[in-house]
Amino acid sequence: MVKSAYFHIPFCAQICYYCDFNKVFFQGQPVDEYLQAMEREMKKTVEVFPAERLDTLFVGGGTPTVLEMKQLDFLLESIYKHFRFSKDEVEFTFEANPNELSKEKLQLLKAAGVNRLSFGVQTFHDSLLKTIGRTHRYDDVMRTISLAKEAGFDNISIDLMYGLPNQTLQQFQEDLEIAFSLDIQHISAYSLIIEPKTIFYNLWRKGTLLLPSEEEEAEMYEEAMRQMELHGYQQYEISNYARPGFQSRHNLTYWNNEEYYGIGAGAHSYVNGVRRVNIGPIKQYIAKVQETGLPYREVHRVTWMEQMEEEMFLGLRKTEGVSKRRFSEKFGRDMHDVFGAAIRAERQKGLLEETDTHVRLTRRGRLLGNEVFQAFLTGM
Repeated sequence: MVKSAYFHIPFCAQICYYCDFNKVFFQGQPVDEYLQAMEREMKKTVEVFPAERLDTLFVGGGTPTVLEMKQLDFLLESIYKHFRFSKDEVEFTFEANPNELSKEKLQLLKAAGVNRLSFGVQTFHDSLLKTIGRTHRYDDVMRTISLAKEAGFDNISIDLMYGLPNQTLQQFQEDLEIAFSLDIQHISAYSLIIEPKTIFYNLWRKGTLLLPSEEEEAEMYEEAMRQMELHGYQQYEISNYARPGFQSRHNLTYWNNEEYYGIGAGAHSYVNGVRRVNIGPIKQYIAKVQETGLPYREVHRVTWMEQMEEEMFLGLRKTEGVSKRRFSEKFGRDMHDVFGAAIRAERQKGLLEETDTHVRLTRRGRLLGNEVFQAFLTGM
């Protein structure tokens, strides 16, 4: 049963040097036509795959808040028109850039039932922000978070990054200290990954991108885990920390291997045991929606074995790990009957541990998560 929906706004005022998401410059794009196509996809999606009531909504990008007031209003009206949810109970998240949210936009979002904001801060050091291609600065973050609180938002998340070019451990420690001073509910801390087709990838290929060593990056991650715990943020996933009761319910949908809608260019969905990927290029997406209503580029029915693999490698991202009971209820198999050899091997390496109820990564295992996940892919 689908309980979550993701909406992709692929427009940005600036393309960050590390970003490989499906995105384009905002200027000169057919934004209104795109939003109309999204509305049409929403209508067709719920006709073909009806759901009773959604628990989480997430508008991401790109940068959703780059939209103008009228465009934001149209998007929000479209969501309300086609999806059923309780305004009092839903978790409704909007991603935002710190320098693109005016008081008026915040009031519009709040009035429309958006109750969670996720800011792409990345770092509080202006020199590093410039290095990674961000357009906001430290002052923008402070001003916008203050405005968000004034507008009544009491569930605020920020993203931080570590392992950035020329970043020191001390700088990351300072980022953490400033984040804690903001008195917010949720912090994500991600390591920089050099992705193909990005500016950083080209610089890295040329040998001109000066990155911290693996040891320094691991130190930063250890520092994040240590400081978050000291400041009352529980690590509930490899890169995510929350005050009690403020975990991202939407992202837990993914890590719990549950189904969700994905609306917009390049969006992914998982409905009725089928994973679908939408067409990415904006104009092709619009044309396909106008033609059929459903802009799929890829459709894959997930096999029973793949579902079990996904249950493991997605669930192991969570600090609590994978529930043995949930696994057996979902698949009618004992986890050890399917993955006993992999579990034993990773336990021997000190990367997995087991309780009566769960299998989970050890603290060291969190540093080497991708290695552990591969052990549960039978095709590897």
